[in-house]
Amino acid sequence: MSHSRVDVAERIDNEACPLTEVLERVAGKWSIGILVAAAQGPVRFTELERAIAGISRRMLTLNLRRLERDGLLVRTVYPTVPPKVEYTLTPMARELHASLSGLVGWAERHRADITTARAVYDAAPVDAGTAS
Repeated sequence: MSHSRVDVAERIDNEACPLTEVLERVAGKWSIGILVAAAQGPVRFTELERAIAGISRRMLTLNLRRLERDGLLVRTVYPTVPPKVEYTLTPMARELHASLSGLVGWAERHRADITTARAVYDAAPVDAGTAS
């Protein structure tokens, strides 16, 4: 293998890892829910907790920190007693929200179709000649 082919392969590998990490982060179950819930404006922790079915306080906290670290959320703490904390989408997250809205809309429109397809698939006889 030539030296230039190795360099190109290494560059692709180096670029693919961060891209995969970014996609895994923003496409995660909880991340999508948080970004969609926070899109309507500043939102408090308890509002997010109520809006996202099934998320634990710990998982919400971890995901909020990750999204803030990734530059998708801004956390604002107000000096009140008790402290008031709000989360707001960044411009980058607003751009992402447009894509997520399309994905969420697609999932809502097709979830019954997918449920039906699964039932048909599960009810079909297993073909002995087909590899699993």
